[in-house]
Amino acid sequence: MRDKKRAMGRGLGAILSAESKASVNSATDAGADKFVGNIVEVPLEDIYPNATQPRTYFDEKALQELAESIKSLGIIQPVTLRKDGDRFEIISGERRFRASKIAGLETIPAYIRLVNDQELLEMALVENIQREDLDAIEIALTYQRLLDEIGMTQENLSQRVGKERSSITNSIRLLRLSPEIQDAIRGGEISAGHGRAIISLDEPAKQNELFQKIVDQKLSVRQAEQESAKLKNNATAAVRQKAALPNNFKKAEKNLADILEVKVEIKASANGKKGKIVLDFKNEQELENILSHFR
Repeated sequence: MRDKKRAMGRGLGAILSAESKASVNSATDAGADKFVGNIVEVPLEDIYPNATQPRTYFDEKALQELAESIKSLGIIQPVTLRKDGDRFEIISGERRFRASKIAGLETIPAYIRLVNDQELLEMALVENIQREDLDAIEIALTYQRLLDEIGMTQENLSQRVGKERSSITNSIRLLRLSPEIQDAIRGGEISAGHGRAIISLDEPAKQNELFQKIVDQKLSVRQAEQESAKLKNNATAAVRQKAALPNNFKKAEKNLADILEVKVEIKASANGKKGKIVLDFKNEQELENILSHFR
């Protein structure tokens, strides 16, 4: 079965001489038509990874499993390579390339593309986005690279990758999350949906509060969205309440804070006839200092 699968490609030697193999580097070079549209068997020793490959992590266990599959069934889908002198740079299929080396293959079936550096990067990035096994942060980073390095607009990018512009915008927003929260998304501890609920909060402290609650209470995305709304509503209510506090209460807050040397907050009812005083202390020493004033 394995040999049958390998037979899909013709060896480079059967297509080009050694001299023309090294000289064909663009679509206008003599012999270029021999590459285009053909699947050829390329020696693994002539292939090297793309330094700008969007994927930075390759799971070793998954590679071993793929290598075992390749030993049994061969390469089902050819890799895509760029011609670079007498060597070949990977455009897509680095996992298959790595697994083939582990499996002990000497050659791998490949499509050969004759592209420049920018086209190479764009093809590698776009191909990466289409994969289903990328995490949400990898996808967001890939979108950002296409915007920054290729110079695409979000509208162009939307058309190029077949995604709604709003989807791309929401994806990129995840990069504004703290490294800890991004790592949790990459590790599968929380989902991208959780991340979007978190990023809807403006304050980093609130974002971290919600993140911890999601992890500790194992909240669903819907529950996380509800908690996010509560935090936003509470913050809005606190701002409104603070703005509506009468001047005499504000003065009392300041006087108490100066005396007790801690943060003081007076919360008054709408009619101003009742309320409560909140004293914010950070440790036992501050609590002891507050109590000493009432002994």
